[in-house]
Amino acid sequence: MRSFSCVLFLIVSILISSCTETQKSHLATSTETKPTSIQHTGDSYQLLRYGKPYFIQGAGGVSHLAQLKDCGGNSIRIWDDLEAGSILDQSEKLGLTVFFGLWVERELEGFDYDNQEAVDRQYERIRKIVLKYKNHPAVLMWCVGNEWAMEASNFRVYDEVNRLAALVHELDPDHPVATVISPDSERAIWLVQERCPAIDVLALNSYALTEKLPQFLKKGGWDKPYLISEYGAQAYWETPVTPWKAPIEPTSQEKYDFVKKFYRQYIGSRPPNCLGAYLFYWGFKQEETHTWFNVFDDQGRATSLVELMQLLWSGKQTLNKAPVVKGLLIDGKASTYQSYIPSVAAHQAQILTSDPEGDTLTYYWEIKRRAQFSADYAGTPLPALKGLIQNPNQSAISFKLPTKPGAYRLFAYAYDTHRHISSANFSFEVRPSDSAKDE
Repeated sequence: MRSFSCVLFLIVSILISSCTETQKSHLATSTETKPTSIQHTGDSYQLLRYGKPYFIQGAGGVSHLAQLKDCGGNSIRIWDDLEAGSILDQSEKLGLTVFFGLWVERELEGFDYDNQEAVDRQYERIRKIVLKYKNHPAVLMWCVGNEWAMEASNFRVYDEVNRLAALVHELDPDHPVATVISPDSERAIWLVQERCPAIDVLALNSYALTEKLPQFLKKGGWDKPYLISEYGAQAYWETPVTPWKAPIEPTSQEKYDFVKKFYRQYIGSRPPNCLGAYLFYWGFKQEETHTWFNVFDDQGRATSLVELMQLLWSGKQTLNKAPVVKGLLIDGKASTYQSYIPSVAAHQAQILTSDPEGDTLTYYWEIKRRAQFSADYAGTPLPALKGLIQNPNQSAISFKLPTKPGAYRLFAYAYDTHRHISSANFSFEVRPSDSAKDE
């Protein structure tokens, strides 16, 4: 009897061992064939693409994708499904992946999360998007919403983001689900951690707050993976401002230096649980100004951030670099802003530049009013004012003040012969005539 028990035990052990090995083999095969997965090893998480480690070297934007690939980038971020099909197809051809944004309405813009009918319409819209694109080879992961927690007083939005994340998981188990917040404090992080268990990855538009991310994540209780969904030039809500509250924009060279230091410290160092990052903005758009975040101008000319990202992503130097802006002189003095009384007198301006390869440089200047309304901050670039600048194609010019009181910017651009652009601008105001009389 004892001999029979021993034989039976041996057979059962062999069967269990065989099943375990089969399960291991199945898991390995599943991981290797799954488009995107997250692996937890030891104390940290790692993103896998078809079973292989995949660190995101990406940028937000939908243009100049071939240049991103050539620089060593591997992924792009989109915020919604507008033109998603063509973007996904182009990305697939280039070997890029897409961090696919599912737009979630925001209380900040008037959406009411107590309106169940509107909430359900949003749910159905997102369901259709996921079903339409879930099998596209370029999809990396889904992102439920962008900065939807900003100024949100109704906590139901957190529950709805979790419901949407759970829906995406149900429809598409082959791609992780993230959400994007702005880490103004650990409060929003804690609320996501508490109320959104279906979220796999916390994505953060962090900019200068990236320095505080470790403490925010710790205090917020988030110990799962994260990624930096937006970083770039020092943002306009983070820079010094003029007395009339206009943010002072860094020059092209100052942006280059800032992003280089930032990337190496917070992204290239590969912090634990960090899956990578997306530079903002790989394209051209108006946001406070038409030069602030853009990696390209409206003609497709590249700023120095393109050569910088190639260096950071691939370790390779470009053969030709953008002009270097050393400074801007206004009436012979280095200046970033000035307040003027109304006057018909001309002022002098000069942009100080050099070129790494000694290319011949050309220049252009223009004056625009400062962004004032919400549409100015993320809309169509503002038009230039006419007739204020004499010889705008020189490195040194004379300009007149606009006659209408208000806040303005004087923009200076330097171009080389290899489709590169560098820029700087000078913020100024023209005070009302009454204030001039008081002086």
